[in-house]
Amino acid sequence: MKLIVQIPCFNEEQTLPETVADIPRQIDGIDTVEILVIDDGSRDRTVDVAREIGVDHVIRNKRNVGLARSFRKGLDACLVRGADIIVNTDGDNQYAGADIPKLVQPILEGRADMVIGDRETDKIPHFSPLKKFLQHLGSGVVRKLAGIWVPDTVSGFRAFSREAAIRLNVVSSFSYTIETVIQAGKRQLYVDSVPIRTNPKTRDSRLFKSIPHFVQNSLGTMVRMYAMYQPLRVFFILGAALTLIGALPIIRFLFFYFVGTGAGHIQSLLLGSVLVILGFITFMIGLVADLISFNRQLLEMTLERVRRLELDHFGSDATLGSDAVHRRAEDGADPSSP
Repeated sequence: MKLIVQIPCFNEEQTLPETVADIPRQIDGIDTVEILVIDDGSRDRTVDVAREIGVDHVIRNKRNVGLARSFRKGLDACLVRGADIIVNTDGDNQYAGADIPKLVQPILEGRADMVIGDRETDKIPHFSPLKKFLQHLGSGVVRKLAGIWVPDTVSGFRAFSREAAIRLNVVSSFSYTIETVIQAGKRQLYVDSVPIRTNPKTRDSRLFKSIPHFVQNSLGTMVRMYAMYQPLRVFFILGAALTLIGALPIIRFLFFYFVGTGAGHIQSLLLGSVLVILGFITFMIGLVADLISFNRQLLEMTLERVRRLELDHFGSDATLGSDAVHRRAEDGADPSSP
């Protein structure tokens, strides 16, 4: 059983040594623990420091592509290297690496496909009351959309089984946290949560410039992911809302028409008709989107099979002693590319 801990990094030369030192190399039920750093175009000595402190694997993005894409690239690289379990943590040492055994335990016991560390944000002193409120509100919305119970949906400290890593597809360029939770719920993966500890704050977040910026991007991700998996429901709700709003001025016009004063209220009829027509068009868009959604599911199935074939191929290469794919990853190439 191999566990690989992946660490997406962007200019983390100061905090990476402490992060790596906190990762246990011996875990009950795990034969091998390896560490993989994904350097997202850092301009400091992150890569050099990673190699100096004994990180097992380093892959590089030639330029900064964002956390979500780096996360996805890391999953692919871990799968190619034969990981049975993948743990993702942050390079700023936010999460207590000593809690990794607790994080992977539900997967080792076969009780979960993905495990998310619950930071218990109410107990984090440097979180402002507003940030705690938004975290609770956002997690509640994501839980509703995904249909699963996860207390801390934006925690980046999480573990994935090999099967879960193969089936998840990150398409966002902002963050993987919300997207993978919603995908896991819609793809019938079992998600568990365990309480974890956090370390004192080392720096401000680089993922977002401000709370409004974070809220805006998170809402966009929620809407996009839910609409991707439930398009008919989304467009039905929008269409129903437009139709009901349009019915009100039409009813108003009909009332005055039957009492003999409808001539002065033709604007209500026009407005209501336009809204009802828009509602009908929205219904039709929903039907088309639902058909597209079925095609997307077929594409996901195809992508999953292709990924398994690629991994089987790379596994055969590894058995024969080939390390070409590893060298391509070290050079910054996508390990799953031909």
